[in-house]
Amino acid sequence: MDSLLAQLLLLGFLAGAANMLGGLILFPDKIRKDYKGLLRYLLALGAGFMLAVTFFEIIPKTIQLWQSSTPSGSENGLYLPMLLILGGYLLTQFFEHTIAPHFHLGEEVHSDHVISTKSAYTGIGGFLIHTFFDGVMIASAAALDVRIGFLVFIAVFLHKFPEGFTIGSMVLAAGKSRREVMLATALVGATTLVGVVAFHLIGSYVGFSVAYALPIAAGVTLYVAASDLIPEINHHGGKSPLVSLSVFAGVGLFFAIHYVVHELGSP
Repeated sequence: MDSLLAQLLLLGFLAGAANMLGGLILFPDKIRKDYKGLLRYLLALGAGFMLAVTFFEIIPKTIQLWQSSTPSGSENGLYLPMLLILGGYLLTQFFEHTIAPHFHLGEEVHSDHVISTKSAYTGIGGFLIHTFFDGVMIASAAALDVRIGFLVFIAVFLHKFPEGFTIGSMVLAAGKSRREVMLATALVGATTLVGVVAFHLIGSYVGFSVAYALPIAAGVTLYVAASDLIPEINHHGGKSPLVSLSVFAGVGLFFAIHYVVHELGSP
């Protein structure tokens, strides 16, 4: 096993494990209530970090890849990668809000939000698409630069706990037990690992795959941060300015880690 694959497996496992831990927060009730109070801040921190990673790492690297592969002076050199970014964004919209219903994070545990088993599993199906691309994004970024892969991993990791909490909430709201909660969160977490391994294996045989996978993953990440997390933050944040400031804190965290990884980590 090469060192890059070993690192990717570790990152994919940690990201998936965070899904399961998010589901475990639902047990017992006291921990669930305490955690839910912090959920909006963690969401805001993750949203800010993901936005910064998308605009300062993933999209610039995508542009560099395509510019280096197209003849100089070509007017349409960036048409396809921008289309792929839009495609990734719309793909997430399609699966989350056309096929799968939308849920407010953590609210489905209340008695007035009881849902059917079919609705819960359909919602989990939407999460599976998203978490698969989480893994693809980590692997495709790491294929360019391990340091970028690490930054993308942090962005993914930050929203994994709230994601696991949400999945567990849906399962409980459908009348299922703790066992079903753990199975659902484990399945969604494993899909991230599948995305990591699938891209690494395919990328070993298909030339230029990073240039196609990276912009799609960028569109997915942009959707999750701007269209999923930010509205949830605004919905749950109420009038507290600290929640909104946590988004800026997430951006600041990105630049701090970016400096450590790229500047202090350089030989």
